[in-house]
Amino acid sequence: MTIRMIVLNGASSSGKSGIVRCLQAELPEPWLAYGCDSFVDSLPARMRGADGGIVFADDGGVDVGADFRALEAAWMEGIAAMARAGARIVVDDVFLGGAESQGRWLRALDGLDVLWVAVRCDPGAAAGREIARGDRVPGMAAAQAAVVHEGVVYDLEVDTTHTESMACARTIAARLRQEVAARPA
Repeated sequence: MTIRMIVLNGASSSGKSGIVRCLQAELPEPWLAYGCDSFVDSLPARMRGADGGIVFADDGGVDVGADFRALEAAWMEGIAAMARAGARIVVDDVFLGGAESQGRWLRALDGLDVLWVAVRCDPGAAAGREIARGDRVPGMAAAQAAVVHEGVVYDLEVDTTHTESMACARTIAARLRQEVAARPA
């Protein structure tokens, strides 16, 4: 089997999206990119701030409801279907539930070979990026820094605190090549 999925998990403003863009440039085959931000942006406006949808608290916390989870499950299954149909896909996500969040992906991606990557960043550095972005609730990066990795099992970890996105992407690409080379022909 060939790895057709790379899942990056890290807190808000940890550098996942930059790594994804660099991976797309670095990998010789075309890889489609999907992220939790684009999923959230695709939700109807009425689901933002609603009990069943997604709520961004003033302290940087994020709460999601049943309607959000149902649509998230469909989104995950759709991404998995594209991978099963032959597409190579890199996903960037924020596992707010740690291992439970990874479990939802594991169920959707059952039978697919996946490279699981932790994207870590010092909370202070991520908080600085968060301020510079201007599109996040202050405190979100710090609130998520540890919780998103709790109980999650990875194949590889990168840290963007002092490492540029392209260097992280090259590390991931090298690991992907190692995984492919290690598989029987």
